[in-house]
Amino acid sequence: MKAILEKIEQQMAERLYRGASLALYHYGSWHDYYIGHSEENVVTQAGLTYDLASVSKVVGVGTVLIFLLEEGIIELDKPLKTYYPPFHDASITLRQLVTHTTGIDPYIPNRDSLDFVGLKKAIAEIRVTADKRFRYTDINLILLGFMLEELLGQPLDIIFQERIFRPWDMAETQFGPVKTAVPTVKGEQAGLVHDPKAKVLGLHCGSAGLFSTLADLKRFLNHYLEGKFARNLAQNISFSKPRSIVWNLENGGWLDHTGYTGPFVLLHPQKQLAAIFLTNRTYDEDNRPLWIEKRKELYQVIVETLEQSL
Repeated sequence: MKAILEKIEQQMAERLYRGASLALYHYGSWHDYYIGHSEENVVTQAGLTYDLASVSKVVGVGTVLIFLLEEGIIELDKPLKTYYPPFHDASITLRQLVTHTTGIDPYIPNRDSLDFVGLKKAIAEIRVTADKRFRYTDINLILLGFMLEELLGQPLDIIFQERIFRPWDMAETQFGPVKTAVPTVKGEQAGLVHDPKAKVLGLHCGSAGLFSTLADLKRFLNHYLEGKFARNLAQNISFSKPRSIVWNLENGGWLDHTGYTGPFVLLHPQKQLAAIFLTNRTYDEDNRPLWIEKRKELYQVIVETLEQSL
C-alpha cells in the first residue's frame, strides 16, 4: 500500500488537504491509516467524524432504493410521479433519477432565500429539459428522498435508522449537526453541514447531510461486499454514462461515489476490494476543479494498488 500512502503525502505537500483517514480492504480484511492533521495541531486519529457530503447519496437514499427495488416495491422504469405525486413532470422515471439522466435544470431562482417549504415546492416544480445525457445534480437524489418519505410515511432520518444504520450497527452515522465532527471550513463552527441545500432541508435531504466515521463506513461497505443485494450492481443501467443505482460505475466493475468536502468510497464486489478516503479538503480553501483532477489521480493509484495486491 506504499504507493497510496506516498500519493497522499504528495497531495498533502501540495496543500490539497491537511490529512486523511483511510481504510483499504483486500485479502478479506480492512487496514486503517491515519495521516496528517484534521486542523491546526489536531492529529488525524481513529474515531473522527466527517461530513460525507454527496457520499450521503449512497449511504442513505441509494441503499434504501436498492432494497425497495429488490423487494419489488418500486420499479426503475416507473415515473417518479407514481410514487411522489407532487412532482409536476410525469415523464421522469426512477431510472433517469438514479443515473442522473433526467434533463433537470438544477438552477433555482433565489435559492438561498428560500425556507424548507419554499425550497421543497421549487424542487417539485423544477424545470425539465429535453437533454437526457448524464448530468450530475443533487436535485435527482433530493427528489428520490422526498419520494421515499412519501412512500414509506417517515422522515429520512427514521428510514435510514430503521433500514440501514440500526441493522448494520452504524451507530456513528447520522444527519448533522454533529458538534464533534471534523471542521469543514476554517473559522466556521464545526459539525454544521457544508452543503447549502442540505442546510435548509435538514433531515429530509437525500443528497447530502450525513456525517460518519471510518469504522461505520467499513461496516457499511462490508454489507455491499458480502450481501446478495449488491451482486448485480456492477451492471450498467444507464443509456448515457455508465452508472449503477446511484453509484458511479467505472470500467472493470468498480463502484464509487465522491463528496464535495473531500470524501469518497469505492468497492469492487466481484474482486472483494474496497477503499474509504475521508478528508476535509475544504478546510483551508475550495479549489474544486483542481481537487477533481487530483482526486482522479489518487483514485487511480488506489485502484491499481489494490488490484495488484490480488
